[in-house]
Amino acid sequence: TAEVLRNLCWQVHESDNGPKKWQRIAERIEALFGARLNEPRYIKERGEVVMDYRTRDGITLDLSASGRGQQQTLLLLAHMAVHPGAVLLLDEPDAHLEILRQRQIYQVLTDQAGETGSQIIAASHSEVILNEAADRDMVIAFVGQPHRIDDRGSQVLKALRDIGFEHYYLAEESGWVLYLEGSTDLAMLRAFAIALNHPARQALDRPFVHYVANQPRKAQEHFHALREAKKDLAGIAIYDRLDSNLPDDPRLVQRMWTRRELENYLCQRETLLAYAEEHGRRQQGDLFGAAWRKAMDEAIQQVENALRTLGKDPWSADIKASDEFLDPLFKQFYKTFDLPDFMSKTDYHALAAFVSAGAIDPEIGQALDAIVAAASAAKARGAA
Repeated sequence: TAEVLRNLCWQVHESDNGPKKWQRIAERIEALFGARLNEPRYIKERGEVVMDYRTRDGITLDLSASGRGQQQTLLLLAHMAVHPGAVLLLDEPDAHLEILRQRQIYQVLTDQAGETGSQIIAASHSEVILNEAADRDMVIAFVGQPHRIDDRGSQVLKALRDIGFEHYYLAEESGWVLYLEGSTDLAMLRAFAIALNHPARQALDRPFVHYVANQPRKAQEHFHALREAKKDLAGIAIYDRLDSNLPDDPRLVQRMWTRRELENYLCQRETLLAYAEEHGRRQQGDLFGAAWRKAMDEAIQQVENALRTLGKDPWSADIKASDEFLDPLFKQFYKTFDLPDFMSKTDYHALAAFVSAGAIDPEIGQALDAIVAAASAAKARGAA
């Protein structure tokens, strides 16, 4: 690669108006990578072109010592300078570049193409490149029948700009989208599906999920923006209990838990005791399971009494189980053993494995059924 690059740079330097073209390329490389290119030199005795560059620290290195991203960018700039009016077919031109450089590279390449009358046709999965292109160039999705998705007369461009191309791409790939309050909800639903051996297990393995912080409006706006690009997109949103009724939406299936939040369905005495016993066995051996179970029972009683003093029922559907019950419970539980609190809200899904199938609220199964229905209605990429 370095030898080809040296020869190409030599051609730029020796072409019509070569020094000016070379200076322009060198300026762009320095702005992008901080490397100051020295002019290529032809060594007659050896019949070869040599070329080096200086780093920010003033160290001179051979061109072959530069990074792949720098070499690739220089290759494209030099080729367009030597062959004005060319059509370049590029496969993932951003592959060797970190995210922060991708937008900058896109700008440099399009500027160079404009100056040299060249045309660039590039394949890319980079959301940075795709979002830039959607705003100013032509973007074609090769999903099913190839089609333009940068039509400035529709809402597709707005969707790409506001929510990112990767969301549209995922919508095309999966055909359905799941809206949840946060990532802990997905982990808990997946754990419940495993505990029930529910068909939703497969749907929840690799879902297109978008977290909306329990805001139905955000879910609806996101969903309908995507539907501007994919008319047959299916969707389901599951919220923690809202203070108002669910908004009407004929396209997006929406549900909310009758209990305060999903963690409430894990708040069962026997579940917590079973978790503590198993955790004790793993930490200290089989003989200590009973001791850890007893410690959890005592912690439950203490937190239970404290909440009742405040006029709250720890097992109520109205309590915010994660913050008001489980957080102080596990803090007290681990304090018994002089251990740091190993359990946080992000780990509460682990409790689902200790809820017996008969103790799992039917509402959980109904929600999983609804997820399966949404996934089954999906028309994913390549589907008839």
